[in-house]
Amino acid sequence: MTVPNTSTLRPLYKAAQVGELDRRTIAAGIDGFALMQRAASSAWHSFRSRWPQARSLTVMCGGGNNGGDGHVLAALAMQSGLKVQRVALKPLDELSGDASQAAQLATSAGVGCEDWHAGIELTGEVIVDALLGTGLTGEVAGRFRRAVEMINAAHRPVLSIDIPSGLVADTGAAPGVAVQAACTVTFIGDKIGLHTGDAPAYTGEIDFRPLGVKAQAYFDIFPTAWRLDDLLLTEAFAPRLRTSHKGDMGHVLVMGGAPGFGGAALLACQAAARLGAGKVSLATAPEHIVASLLRCPEVMAHGVRGGADVGELPESADVVVVGPGLGQAAWGQAVLQSALQSEAPLVIDADGLNLLASQWPDTQRENWVLTPHPGEAARLLGCSVAEVQADRPAAAQALQRARGGVVILKGAGSLVAGPGGLVVCPYGNPGMASGGMGDVLSGMLGALIAQRGNIEFSAWLATMVHALAADRAAAQEGERGLLASDLASYARMLINP
Repeated sequence: MTVPNTSTLRPLYKAAQVGELDRRTIAAGIDGFALMQRAASSAWHSFRSRWPQARSLTVMCGGGNNGGDGHVLAALAMQSGLKVQRVALKPLDELSGDASQAAQLATSAGVGCEDWHAGIELTGEVIVDALLGTGLTGEVAGRFRRAVEMINAAHRPVLSIDIPSGLVADTGAAPGVAVQAACTVTFIGDKIGLHTGDAPAYTGEIDFRPLGVKAQAYFDIFPTAWRLDDLLLTEAFAPRLRTSHKGDMGHVLVMGGAPGFGGAALLACQAAARLGAGKVSLATAPEHIVASLLRCPEVMAHGVRGGADVGELPESADVVVVGPGLGQAAWGQAVLQSALQSEAPLVIDADGLNLLASQWPDTQRENWVLTPHPGEAARLLGCSVAEVQADRPAAAQALQRARGGVVILKGAGSLVAGPGGLVVCPYGNPGMASGGMGDVLSGMLGALIAQRGNIEFSAWLATMVHALAADRAAAQEGERGLLASDLASYARMLINP
C-alpha cells in the first residue's frame, strides 16, 4: 500500500515529546524563562484578539511552568491597563525555578495575589486557566478539582494556556472534571489530545503558537499523528480529463440491506454515486429492489436471497462495501462471507464489523478499511467502550495492528490509523449524531477507493469530506435535524472545488 504524503499536514505530539522539544530548545541557547515569556506574550496576544473590549481578567495559576505562564500574562495585562485578579493555587513562596521568577515579575508589575480558597470570588470578565498544563495523566483531585469546578460555575469565557486543565494531553480524555474553555492557546508542538475524544467539548478554538520552534527539524522526534487539513481537497480533486468515461471512475458494489433493513444500503449507494463512482451496484434482499429503483435508479440493484445468489458480483467490482443494514443473522453472515472471499478491496461497517468480531475474530487483510464507532471497536478489541474512549489513539492503532489495512475510529475527532501512521480529522459537528451517518461514510469510502486506488489516502479524504459536508449542512440549516441523506449534495460540492 502506498503511504500518503504528510508533509502538508500539521504534526501532533504527545506531552513528553513536546517536553523534549522544550528541553532541546533551551539547551540550544534560549533561556527557559525567556521561552516562558514568549509563551505568555503569545497567550496575551491570543487573549487580546478574542476579547479586545475586556477590561478585567482573573488568572488562575498553578504551581508549575503552566502557572508561570499565567503569572507573566498577568504582568502583561497589568502593564496594558487591565484590572487583574491573580489567584494562586500554590503559595508564591513555595514556587521554584522559572515559575518563581514569573511570579516575582508579576508582583513587581504591581499585580496583587490571592491564595485560592473555596469562598473566593472570581471577578474578571475573562478567566485565564493556567492551573495544570500537559502533565496531567489522571483525574483532577483536591483543591484543583474545586478550582476547575469554580471556573466552570462562573459562566465566563475562559482562555486555557496550553491545554484545558483536566484534559489529558496524550488521549483527549477528561477522566474527571475539566475546564470548559472558549479558546486554548497551545505552544511549541500541537498536542493530539486537543483534537479527539472529550477534547472538542472543552478546548473551544485552538490557537497554536510554535514560539519559533521548528518541531519537525528534530527528525528523531517523530509526530504521534497528523491533523487533516481541508487544503488537501484542492490538491486531491483536480478537474477530470475531458476524455474520461465511467469505466475510468471505478465500480462500487454495496452489499447490505437484510430483509427489513434496506435503508442503510441505499444511503451508501447514493453517497458512492454522488462522490463520482462510475458505476454503483447493490446486492440486497429482493424486497428492497423497488425502493432502490425509486430512490436512485442509477444504481444497478440485484436481489440476493443468500450467499449463493451473490455469485460473481464481488469479482466484477473495484471495491466492495459490506455492512450497511447487513444484520447478524444467516443472511448477513452469508453475504459477508461472500465478500471476504473476494480479493477486491473491502470497506466494512456496522454489522459487518460485529460479525467480524464474533465469527471471524482472527481475520486480517491489508486491502480493507474498517470503520468502527467506539462500541464496535470495543467488540473487535475485546474490551469496554470506556477503555476505547479513555485512549482513542491507542485503540485505533491497536485495532489496525491486529486487523491490518486501515481503521477509521469514528466519533468526535475521528482517527484514521494505517500503514502511514495516525491522522485526526478536526471537522464535524454534533448534528452528525443521527442514524445513517456511518452508511454514508462507507459509500464515500467506496467511491474514492474505486477512483483512486490508494486505500489509506482515500480514507483520509472520505473522512474529511464526510465531516466537512456535515459542517456545511449545519452552517446553512442548523445541527438539529441534520440527516445522513443531506450530506451527499454538500459532499459533491466539496469534491468539485
